[in-house]
Amino acid sequence: MIRVLVAEDVRMLREALVALLGFEEGIEVVAEVESGDAIVRAALEHRPDVAVLDIELPALDGLSAAALLHERLPECRVLILTGLGRPGNLRRGVEAHVSGFMLKDSRPQDLVQAIRTVAAGGLVIDQQLAYAALDVPGNPLTEREAEVLRLTGEGATPRDIARDLHLSYGTVRNYLASSVTKLNARTRMDAVRIATEAGWL
Repeated sequence: MIRVLVAEDVRMLREALVALLGFEEGIEVVAEVESGDAIVRAALEHRPDVAVLDIELPALDGLSAAALLHERLPECRVLILTGLGRPGNLRRGVEAHVSGFMLKDSRPQDLVQAIRTVAAGGLVIDQQLAYAALDVPGNPLTEREAEVLRLTGEGATPRDIARDLHLSYGTVRNYLASSVTKLNARTRMDAVRIATEAGWL
């Protein structure tokens, strides 16, 4: 019997997913949660074989929860079920030791097969996601540009960044300007968005 944990914040989707899996022979949903911060706690209590996680969850996103789950319960394999087919998410998933990525518009039978594959120790990646990841160009940002952009995305001002990284204010502004130019972005925050979606931050 494959024991499954489901994490999805949209109640209708979560209940539909639980009902779908309930009809499958050899699969049992042992826990369902609606927020990311409840995933590890529920997994430690119910010991699922596979955790099916959405990425966009309140309190803690699914990929961050997957990384924590790998640390606390490495025998539980993670299958990400997402509506966000971003290459950057795929890269973050690899770093978090995720075993599978499926898009929410996948066929139900494909999801069930993915759960069985992941439970058996295999890896599953949606073809659309895989091709999108291969199509992303290499990271044009230097390590320092990426660091400055990441801090900007977290809400730090150029003066904050200059102080924290022991750089001059002008140097920080230059890093931000070069990042915007390299990424063909309209603004600093647009550059943050582009770099994040590509998995460079």
